Amino acid sequence: MTRHDSRSRRRLLVAFGTGSAVALGGCLGDESSIGGDAPAYEDGVIEDVDGEERSAEEMSAAEAVAETETNESVTPLDGLSLRDHEFVLEDDFRGSTVQGTVENTGDGRIQLVEVRVRVYDDEGAQLGRYLASTGDLDGGRVWEFEVVVLESPDDVADYDVAVLGTPT
Repeated sequence: MTRHDSRSRRRLLVAFGTGSAVALGGCLGDESSIGGDAPAYEDGVIEDVDGEERSAEEMSAAEAVAETETNESVTPLDGLSLRDHEFVLEDDFRGSTVQGTVENTGDGRIQLVEVRVRVYDDEGAQLGRYLASTGDLDGGRVWEFEVVVLESPDDVADYDVAVLGTPT
């Protein structure tokens, strides 16, 4: 093998390695959004809750209203403010929920607003991601959200929450 062949092979390996790293870099972030901005999650607090498992009928109803598919067009926006949030155990099919308010602190309308909640067990393992969304939140307005969490209240030890949006 000549010196020229050796250098060509090294260049090819370097180019392939660099290209692979760049390509995989986009796949590794589970919470990335358009523009590459990751949402800023706030920690939530769960007090001791004593809840029961949902019945099969209640679980079916909860699954019908729980949102789990994120919208890829949302991104962190300066005009959206997560004013408050808390873990609430409802005494019906909704069971475990995270409820709170989001404010559009800007002047313009926000086309789509999405609240994402990640829930964790007592060892810190993520159990799931759930969300709520609304459209057309005018400037200066507040939206009261409710995110239905499908995990049993006994399994959820911790959560975090973020708000994202799509401007008009």
